[in-house]
Amino acid sequence: MKRSEINQAIVTSGKFFKQNGWALPPRPRWDVTDFGLGDFKKYGLILINLAEEVEYCEKLMYAAKGQTTPSHTHKKKKEDIICRTGELVIRLWANDPAHGVGQGVFQMKVNGQFKDFKSGDELHLKSGERVTIEPGIWHEFFPASDECIIGEVSTANDDLNDNFFSDPNIGRYAEIDENEPPIVKLLSDK
Repeated sequence: MKRSEINQAIVTSGKFFKQNGWALPPRPRWDVTDFGLGDFKKYGLILINLAEEVEYCEKLMYAAKGQTTPSHTHKKKKEDIICRTGELVIRLWANDPAHGVGQGVFQMKVNGQFKDFKSGDELHLKSGERVTIEPGIWHEFFPASDECIIGEVSTANDDLNDNFFSDPNIGRYAEIDENEPPIVKLLSDK
């Protein structure tokens, strides 16, 4: 990704957070990624770490229509994904979708109530709705609305060692072409 694209994504998401009443904490920890795929408009996500504790973490995320967070799972992390503004679609699988959809039904909590899913099902979350994703469940998500603010509350987060993507070409952090100075320091900046 070009640093100019990252800077613009931070400005755009920051304006949307503000328009929707989300005040960011002092010195927020930003992360902007194209998952190493080189197409931020198709595979992109903006994340802000709000809390990073040993036991838990909280993130605020932003995505625009057309951007997908590719299918992945976590071996340790349990997370609640919350649609804060807009409409979010989450596609769910019991197994890695790169190896076939598989059979069977699994349960997940949606808004605190267990619900049955089949691999490949899509869950549509409106503002305020949430899903609890257990370790081992494969998921990808994208906005159905033009823009979306997404919350995450989870057990301790380890982005480098507990993100397993279906596509082996995916890297968690983007490679950056420094074509202009950064407006903020990213988690991946040295």
